[in-house]
Amino acid sequence: MEYIYSAMLLHAADKKIDEASVKKVLDAAGVKADNARIKALVSALDGVNIEEAMNKAAIAPAAGAPAQAAPAEEKKDEKKAEEKEEKKEEEAAAGLGALFG
Repeated sequence: MEYIYSAMLLHAADKKIDEASVKKVLDAAGVKADNARIKALVSALDGVNIEEAMNKAAIAPAAGAPAQAAPAEEKKDEKKAEEKEEKKEEEAAAGLGALFG
């Protein structure tokens, strides 16, 4: 993750994301840099609009996941409450029926 964070830091500072810059950031953070991983990161980010990618990544989970999870839980709770209420009504009706034989 520190490799990605170094690229994000460079991007936020409006610096060029190249192998030397990423290595300097990692060294400054006290991380032993792996040149192969740095090269792979720089290669993977070539031609990527980092700002757009970060915005999409921040919006998708925040908007999508909780919104989908909450209604499903609410539906389950509502369904259980309805089932309990129906059961109580059935029990009450059965009890009244016994009164009138």
